[in-house]
Amino acid sequence: MSRKQRDVLSVEWVKLELIRTAYATRGGLFARMDPRVVLAWYLLLAIVPWLTHDLTTITLLFLITAVSAGLARVGPLVLGLFVFGFVTDFVYSFAAAWIFGGDAHTALALLEITLKLSTVSLASVAAFVSLDPERLSTGLLALRAPSLLAFGVSYGYRMMPILFEEFGTVFTGLRLRAAPARPGMLGVPSLVRWGRLAVEAFYPLFLNTAKSVRTTVEALETRGFTADQGRDLRIARLRVRTLDVAVLTVTTAAVAAAFAVGARFPLV
Repeated sequence: MSRKQRDVLSVEWVKLELIRTAYATRGGLFARMDPRVVLAWYLLLAIVPWLTHDLTTITLLFLITAVSAGLARVGPLVLGLFVFGFVTDFVYSFAAAWIFGGDAHTALALLEITLKLSTVSLASVAAFVSLDPERLSTGLLALRAPSLLAFGVSYGYRMMPILFEEFGTVFTGLRLRAAPARPGMLGVPSLVRWGRLAVEAFYPLFLNTAKSVRTTVEALETRGFTADQGRDLRIARLRVRTLDVAVLTVTTAAVAAAFAVGARFPLV
């Protein structure tokens, strides 16, 4: 395996990809939009797949969200996990239907529900990888969500880097103190050892992270995350621009076209 492949498959790369995803550092179309419009766009594509049973319409909706995920510049880690989950879920459902005596109609029904869930999942990925914690919590506040909910979202995102760093430190310390794994077939003893160390790392992980909780909460409250005046200042900079209206209009037209095509050329 080349050095580049080893770097891609490293734990550090996974950690950086998760942080990039959480903090929307890749840019993309939706990262330039108003968070309220992004949330409205997501709700549109999260609801409409459940309003039809036509396979043509559902497939077109899935393609719309797939294009949207590309425009949102979804990272390879999240996209790879989505593709893996989509394929394994379909194969598992098809195998279960075949084992228990299902026919072609059962397989189509399972394909329908899989496509619906995948459409909603892709819409979620495209929307939320484009919103950093600040913009997401501000958008929730502008939509009259409870202040504690917006506060919790922002706080949870900010704790992610601390959790990653603490886990790496604790896991490395446990691995250095633990006895080396014995040789075995396909490296199974090493995998078992790593799994045991990962479980053992969780208690000191949360114990160490708790030390940073009070400081983080006080810093967020100082910036006015839970004050009414702070809410007004945060949402004052939100603006719905031409790009926001255009994206929402094009998406609505594409959804309407998908329903029209499904009505004209139904598969089920």
